[in-house]
Amino acid sequence: MANNTLLINVDVGETRVALIEDGILAELYLERNREENPVGNIYMGKVTRVLPGMQAAFIDVGLDRAAFLHVEDVISKTQLDKMVAEDPDENGRGGGRNGKAKSRKRVSRKTPIRDVLTEGQSLMVQVSKGPISTKGARVTSHIALPGRYVVYMPTFEQVGVSKRIGNDKERRRLKEVIDQIKPPEGGVIVRTLAAGLTKKKLKADIGYLVKIWQETEKRKAEVKKAPAPIYTELDVVLRAARDLFDENVDKIIIDDKTEHERLVKFLEDFLPERAGDVELYEGDEPFFDEFGVEEEIARALARRVSLPSGGHLVIDQAEALTAIDVNTGRFTGKGKDVEETIFQTNLEAAKEIAYQLRFRNIGGIIVLDFIDMERSGHRDKVYKAMLEVLKKDKAKTTALRVSELGLIEMTRKRTRESLGRTLYEPCFYCDGTGQLRSKATICHEIFKQIRRERDNLAGYKIIINAHPAICDVLTREEKRALDETASEFQRRIVLQPRKDYHLEQFDLTGA
Repeated sequence: MANNTLLINVDVGETRVALIEDGILAELYLERNREENPVGNIYMGKVTRVLPGMQAAFIDVGLDRAAFLHVEDVISKTQLDKMVAEDPDENGRGGGRNGKAKSRKRVSRKTPIRDVLTEGQSLMVQVSKGPISTKGARVTSHIALPGRYVVYMPTFEQVGVSKRIGNDKERRRLKEVIDQIKPPEGGVIVRTLAAGLTKKKLKADIGYLVKIWQETEKRKAEVKKAPAPIYTELDVVLRAARDLFDENVDKIIIDDKTEHERLVKFLEDFLPERAGDVELYEGDEPFFDEFGVEEEIARALARRVSLPSGGHLVIDQAEALTAIDVNTGRFTGKGKDVEETIFQTNLEAAKEIAYQLRFRNIGGIIVLDFIDMERSGHRDKVYKAMLEVLKKDKAKTTALRVSELGLIEMTRKRTRESLGRTLYEPCFYCDGTGQLRSKATICHEIFKQIRRERDNLAGYKIIINAHPAICDVLTREEKRALDETASEFQRRIVLQPRKDYHLEQFDLTGA
């Protein structure tokens, strides 16, 4: 297998795409038939609720939960924003360092939401962020249609070049080319893959996207009642070929004959020079087992991640943020001083953290707790090493310098659920907390409950229905407390072990 490969595993009801870089599993994408990713889809939505206090509205687009639309993501035909010139990201949501900073048909965040939206109103929106945890999708009226080389934005009058193209001369050339061939209406953002591309290929990509937009507008005119889908983004197989199959990836290997034929046809139409780099896997072993991907997924999603030297990371993902702790473990530095040992461990950790964030698709606020470094030079080197490895990440990241406490506070743009939350669900037993009340605590809760309910429990006996492990503690370690409770209330206490009870569950009855 080549060092850089795309592996596509098509299974019953589930498709997985693994990006292998330098022989290492770098990214994993998963799509299930019953829960397809709506990001990029365009809908005719219906405003179900307007929230003036949040300057937002909820839009019914036909998904399980209503989508969220902020006032800044609403198009106004009468109100134009001030001139802006921001760097674009890969989805075409920003401005352009080398782009025309033209006016955008966009509502100001200070405009009252009720001035532009009313309940029951229909409008066209695109999903910009998928549902995450208990939150619904986020949508925008600013449509962005991504091609292989450009992003066409029919609602933005703007031209920009991706900031990931670092050569200023190439950026200027691409901007001049786009200025010549862009459609009369709408804007264009040049993607990173377009570096070195000819005018003919850029024009063909733009033409393809303009045609999609025309078909979308035609379907929009045919919609009789919202909500209704009017454009569906490519599925994960074709999307991977469009977005991930660049000059750094040697080939694609796929294990399904039908999908192989469909993928080859797609590349023949849009990237004919690479159509021959698609292989069909016909081995007897399960596809991902053959290439060691399954084992790597299990290792990479563990809470504790080992470092090559013997140190390790501990990754805890909470609702509001993710905390990553760095520990030296058994790494002693092989005779080096303590500060040098800490520095080397932190350098290793920076590289592994960047990989883990990308592979697990962890987004939002992230706090990195490096081992405390006394020398400011070491802190600067670790910070620079962190920024360097983050350059490979397609998601937008920002990171502050290492604080005196050894912390780096950073953010990573989140557009879909993290891999961990996609593959796992909260433990039904502990309700996702990772903790249970101790047996001693539950025993004393029982004693308190007896005090509360004693007058309502008829008869001479009090029967405690509880998990067998709790009953065992009550007859051993807490026997003295149990006898004192029986003596105090002049009642006989009978234990009734219940195997079907949760460890923390109990109830009292009188007899």
